[in-house]
Amino acid sequence: MKRMDRKNVGAIGIGAMIVFIAMVLVAGIAASVLIQTSSRLETQAMATGEETTREVATGIAVYDVEGHVNTDIDKLVIMVRPRAGSNSIDLSQTVLELSDSSSKRILSYDSTKFAASPAVGGVFSTTTAFSSLAASKFGIIELRDPDSSCSASTPVINHGDKVLLTVNATATFGSELSERTDVWGRVVPEEGAPGVVSFRTPASYTDTVYDLQ
Repeated sequence: MKRMDRKNVGAIGIGAMIVFIAMVLVAGIAASVLIQTSSRLETQAMATGEETTREVATGIAVYDVEGHVNTDIDKLVIMVRPRAGSNSIDLSQTVLELSDSSSKRILSYDSTKFAASPAVGGVFSTTTAFSSLAASKFGIIELRDPDSSCSASTPVINHGDKVLLTVNATATFGSELSERTDVWGRVVPEEGAPGVVSFRTPASYTDTVYDLQ
């Protein structure tokens, strides 16, 4: 039987050690890459989750629409508030879409048509928010703003705030809204879910103010 001398045994041991060290290094590098990748994916997942949560929770709720009758409906107010859990919403970056079945109008905020509260005679008597309101613009009347976050220059609404968006229906639709007219649209914030506007005008006008939605 052939016996291995010490030199051969030593060479085999050194070779095995080199292979072992190489395996440890490769495993360490692989572990480092996996840790970095995991950390990066975790950060990205958290950011995506937060963005999705904001997108789902944030939005505008439309809780009433009222119309004022001259001969037909000549003025509208759309009552809005942030949804529960919503982030703050900047109404200057919000778009109001309205359609009367024959045309679609896109309205944006007019900072000169802002009222800190309704007039004594009622919301439709609040001339600051209605007077000479252009066809492509809406105004704002504050109803509730505990933290004073909503102003003419920065109309930001947050939890607990309620405001009215004012619309000159005669200018926006080209004429007053007649009986049995279907109107629908959306209040679209910069971020989050839009509020839905949908109503049909009455079959006849016997009052001055109507709750439409």
